[in-house]
Amino acid sequence: MKLNTLFATATAVLGLCGAFQQFSNPTAEQLGEKLFFDPILSADSTVRCASCHIPEFGFADTLVLSRGVGGRLGKRNAQGITNMSGRPHFFYDGRAASLEDQVLMPIQDTLEMRANLELVTRRLQKHPLYSLWFEQVYHAPPNSSMLAQALAAYVRTLETANTPFDRWMRDKPNPMSDAAVRGRRVFMNKGKCFDCHFSPDFTGDEFRNIGLYNGKNLSDKGRYNVSQNPPDLGKFKVPGLRNVAVTAPFMHNGMFKTLEEVIDYYDEPDRFVPDAINRDSLLAQPLHLTLQEKSDLKAFLEALTDDRWSKKTK
Repeated sequence: MKLNTLFATATAVLGLCGAFQQFSNPTAEQLGEKLFFDPILSADSTVRCASCHIPEFGFADTLVLSRGVGGRLGKRNAQGITNMSGRPHFFYDGRAASLEDQVLMPIQDTLEMRANLELVTRRLQKHPLYSLWFEQVYHAPPNSSMLAQALAAYVRTLETANTPFDRWMRDKPNPMSDAAVRGRRVFMNKGKCFDCHFSPDFTGDEFRNIGLYNGKNLSDKGRYNVSQNPPDLGKFKVPGLRNVAVTAPFMHNGMFKTLEEVIDYYDEPDRFVPDAINRDSLLAQPLHLTLQEKSDLKAFLEALTDDRWSKKTK
């Protein structure tokens, strides 16, 4: 028994030594990455940030609603978190004003990681390596502010711009296909997509009601829950579209499984939700897109995929 205990202790020590050698003197971004993939931040050490923001899928989830500690279901679809460094507010309802605010909320959410900041910082302070790494990066023992800074620093590294669209814009080799170029024209004009999805990351960082609230089976009030402003009823933050082709399912409630379904919805919203409340006037009438225009528009959206995920769109 004693030999087994000694062996286990020696193995643990060797593991720590190996981790230290591979990860000494980290940057804030590297420390944040380590934390992002470590379940130490959840109440029972079973859920990671990466559990719901999966790198292989544009840091989104493949489930309609993610599962947190104890299998609890979240309330909204976990959106991709690439290209977040320039955003002025976060979450679909905009309740976080900075990345530093945002990254701490899932840790404390009872449906997600179900921990509290006192518990998590105490764990990090007691951890032989995290305590050292925080000292190396921030010259102080771990606390919640430093935790937020580290996680936010890592998320800010998830910027992507190596896409067929970007190459097309810069007249570089391997640009968009002819179909995607045609789809861009649909996006900019007949499809009205550009009215909400503009800027380099294809979001105006606004809140819009696209017709997915009817007070019945679609009862998420969105931005209204934060602002308590009646015009915000059913509004949600317009997400960026970079890497959208690999982040299904779509919408705040994950109700659409494919880009084809999303395009069909925007083409004729009343066919899906005839009793929407407060829907944006941009969607007052059907778009009357042809099958070719829909196909081309999908090709353009796929052309916004960074090269690291491009094989998933083919």
